[in-house]
Amino acid sequence: MSSDKIFFKNREVAAYKLLDVLPIDSMRLEDWTVIASSYGGFEIAKIVASSLNGKFDIMFSSKIYAPNNEDCEIAVVTEHEEVLIHDELLKSFDISLDYVYSKSKLIFEESIKERVNKFRKGKQIEALENKNVLIVDEGINTGLTIMACIKTAINLKAKSISVAVPVLPTLSISSIEAIADDLYFIKKLDHFVEIDFYYDSLEELSFEDIEKINKEG
Repeated sequence: MSSDKIFFKNREVAAYKLLDVLPIDSMRLEDWTVIASSYGGFEIAKIVASSLNGKFDIMFSSKIYAPNNEDCEIAVVTEHEEVLIHDELLKSFDISLDYVYSKSKLIFEESIKERVNKFRKGKQIEALENKNVLIVDEGINTGLTIMACIKTAINLKAKSISVAVPVLPTLSISSIEAIADDLYFIKKLDHFVEIDFYYDSLEELSFEDIEKINKEG
């Protein structure tokens, strides 16, 4: 087993380990809104929010892939139509911005709006203006999704934006720290594989799964 390898039994265990690296006592002195940046981060966000006595929610988003290559993630669009683009991949594959933005509009209209309507009865994510926001996920792969969520929170005029994840690539740290106020993590990895490599159990979650988690006490 590689010395870089770390196992979390599941998302719940990862969440409680994440609480150990968060300055919970000082954070409780203020109000926090905890935002999951993916379905996989939703259970973790709920546990963290409960410890902070804060509100929690999810920022819906979808990945945009390169034409004819469903394994190559080139951009992410959020429920506020914030689009974050992997510029180097666009140049490498000679993909136009027109393609990305037209695809993002299509995905927003056909997928994201439907999920927002069903989950919050048509309302967008809670107003974040002048709020302390903690963005949480189960880990970071490319970083596009969490960066898109950070930029959305910035555009929504959040008072502060912090990020907390159990595991991430060392290479992603500088880009996150450049635009977030604080970054908390359990393990950084120089040779990162994929998020699920570091969990014993990490089943893929559906929209129905997060609805169920949301309704649970």
